[in-house]
Amino acid sequence: MEFKKIGFIGLGLIGGSLAKSIKLKYPSTKMIAMASRESTLQAAYRDNVIENNHFPQMQDFSDCDVIFLCSPVKINVDYLEKLKDVLNPNCILSDVGSVKGDISSAVERLDLFSQFVGGHPMAGSEATGYENSNSHLLENAYYILTVTDAFPKEKLQYFSEFLQSLGCLTMIMNPQKHDFATACISHLPHIIAASLVNFVKDADDQNETLKTIAAGGFRDITRIASSSPVMWQHICSTNREEILKVFDLYQNSLYDFRDAIQNLDEQSIISLFAQAKDYRDNLPVKNTGALPAAFEIYLDIADETGGIATIATLLAKNNISIKNIGIVHNREFEQGVLRIEFYTKDAMDAAVIILKKDYVVHK
Repeated sequence: MEFKKIGFIGLGLIGGSLAKSIKLKYPSTKMIAMASRESTLQAAYRDNVIENNHFPQMQDFSDCDVIFLCSPVKINVDYLEKLKDVLNPNCILSDVGSVKGDISSAVERLDLFSQFVGGHPMAGSEATGYENSNSHLLENAYYILTVTDAFPKEKLQYFSEFLQSLGCLTMIMNPQKHDFATACISHLPHIIAASLVNFVKDADDQNETLKTIAAGGFRDITRIASSSPVMWQHICSTNREEILKVFDLYQNSLYDFRDAIQNLDEQSIISLFAQAKDYRDNLPVKNTGALPAAFEIYLDIADETGGIATIATLLAKNNISIKNIGIVHNREFEQGVLRIEFYTKDAMDAAVIILKKDYVVHK
């Protein structure tokens, strides 16, 4: 499955994680990268992930077997034009963006369909940048590939198997179906989360009462509102048609709830909530999806001096890093008074094993 040389245009969270995963699985593969900041290249060079610690020339990508476009969609399109004249005819071009419309149009205009396969790893985090990338981010994540008939089937199979060797679960679909799907399960939820946060902010009083008593449920469903505003500006402008389509569909669904509540239609109300519960309870839990996962646990601890410090010290002694920790004051929908969030699932699972010896732990 190994490629001799791979290039990256962009080395943020996804690009960096993909590069680290390749280097872990195929340490002899040479990789070069372009990034918006030279400091990013220097960091990746120090990590022995890439070969260059400065901005490369376009010609440096001419002998690459694969080039991953890992920048925002509009920047990827700009680089497609720059790369066209230096690409070797056997090089596979692939992006990692969550929108395929604009990039597909550019590929058609540049006549690159025989070399381009769209890619979308369904993994991420509200944290961004190379500094937050890791070699395990894409493990067990769906990796959607979008192609046309012009892309050779043998090459698609080889590329798909390469991604699978990194721990990804590949799925193939056409670009339009992909953009509708991601508008439904990724783009619209991010918009809803951001709009809900803005609504509560605007509805709050001078004493910030709503902010103070907001329970874990509100925090959980709005967590993705912390994602990069610039990235979401790009997504909303490039997947405009599909987002507006699902926006209208969602409004109809929301008004089903409003009408049932306004009419005191108890049967409809319970039916709507029951349908949602059944569908939600049957979502797959093992595979990474379009929305970033949260790795958090809750503990029952006594209200005593040094209680939190004891737990933090215990985890530190076992080399487990804590992303966030705090007391839950509103426990309406929570189990446990102390909430601890971790950077990875492995760290969370290790912490549960350690803490269960002395505490009641809820996941």
